[in-house]
Amino acid sequence: MLSNAASGRSLASTRAAGVVARTVVAELTEPVPPIITHFVERMVGSARPVGVLFYGSLVRTLTKGNTAPEALSEGVLDFYVIVDRQADWPRGWLARAANAVLPPNVEYHEHEIDGVPLRAKVAILTLDQFRRLTRPQSRDTTIWSRFSQPVRLVWVRDSGAADSLLRCVVRAVGTAARWAAALGPDQGKPEQYWEALFRRTYAAELRVEKSGRSRSLIEGEEPRFSQLLTASWVAGGLEASVLPDGEIVPDIAHAEHQIALRQWAIRARLGRPLNVARLLKGAFTFTGGARYLTWKIQRHSGVAITLTPFAERHPILCAPAVLWRLARAGVFSRSS
Repeated sequence: MLSNAASGRSLASTRAAGVVARTVVAELTEPVPPIITHFVERMVGSARPVGVLFYGSLVRTLTKGNTAPEALSEGVLDFYVIVDRQADWPRGWLARAANAVLPPNVEYHEHEIDGVPLRAKVAILTLDQFRRLTRPQSRDTTIWSRFSQPVRLVWVRDSGAADSLLRCVVRAVGTAARWAAALGPDQGKPEQYWEALFRRTYAAELRVEKSGRSRSLIEGEEPRFSQLLTASWVAGGLEASVLPDGEIVPDIAHAEHQIALRQWAIRARLGRPLNVARLLKGAFTFTGGARYLTWKIQRHSGVAITLTPFAERHPILCAPAVLWRLARAGVFSRSS
């Protein structure tokens, strides 16, 4: 029979887990503009994935109330397509094999919806990969750190699929919160733990970001991140003290903290070669990558490049010719 103290901790853990689940459900089911829904339906076509998750900077744009189609067309939508099997998403055998070995693969999609051109980067994972990569034991920090941030479920196969995706996103939040406790300050405001976490994950992923990027990820969403941090700690059995000034102190034993830091050091060392390998893989599996790069070049330089069908299919072979055309246009000699 449980003691009163143990029973109280168990009840608190259950209640905290409910808080996390309800918060994530509310975010997943928050409506998005119909133009995004129509884009996803066009992108999915006749395929039957488990679901499509929408994340990233444009989710934050929507959260701030900017739902104008023009705002969406200026950026790139970010989606994760979750499938049961690699064969459930249309692509070649090489892309499927590469995604099985080193997930995720990334594709670029363009569609015009109601006269508005939209663009998206689309990553593909199987449900088993999604489960594995959101666990605390994962040595890849990419997935759980992404999905600890606000995300929308914009296409789902059925209620069972929705439940499976919910569990993965809740697990990602819990994993991120646990690492935030280990990598954050000895005591501090909740946002300081998240800032420390995102700063360390960006460094591990070999991502070049502007100063203050980790802060911008939570800006305007501080109550959301604060609630999820403390609730995830309680749900995971990590106790914390709240000081009068609102700072929190996670109760982590010194030995446990040192073990966590050593485990993180392994992830930090593996993160860079892992992401370099993904970049190299992307040179051969990034479907639509040539169109994405030409759009980026035109957006930032004003120089339009027309790709032949051959260049779209063989971007590496045609890269020297494209670079020569850019040099002739003076792109590389322009001052910033």
